[in-house]
Amino acid sequence: MRINDSIFGELEYDYIWTKDVIIDFLGKETEISLMVNGDEDGVFEEEQYIAYTLLMKKWSNLQEEILEAILNYYKSKRHELGYDIENYEKYPLIENIENLLKNITLVGIVIPYSGAYDGRECGVTFDCTWDNENGIGVCLVDEKVIEVGYQDVVM
Repeated sequence: MRINDSIFGELEYDYIWTKDVIIDFLGKETEISLMVNGDEDGVFEEEQYIAYTLLMKKWSNLQEEILEAILNYYKSKRHELGYDIENYEKYPLIENIENLLKNITLVGIVIPYSGAYDGRECGVTFDCTWDNENGIGVCLVDEKVIEVGYQDVVM
């Protein structure tokens, strides 16, 4: 099923509404998937529209904060797994954003139902070289990073 929403544009439904979009990521046009939670009827919450609109408005300023949060998460995860002591090829030493960008790929923006947090909720998903199965998810509330984890943290 397809709809043409006034804010999200043309979406296709398969248990979640999706469409491919081109977004500027660090000065490069990047194709990602926009995913919007919603029922088959294609009616979305006002909070979802507001969250998406403000995310897009502030997107260029948020990218650095998102990348810093992922870098900190990676360093913490690497330490937690002991790979900072014993070298493990799958979890290489990544100390800066430049090296991080060689190991992650922006793949999606998620606009969940509102209510899990007090504020405007969005998620940004990345594939990463160190965890092909789970990737990275960055949960934003009111356009601020509040959690980084596997991609499912943003659903």
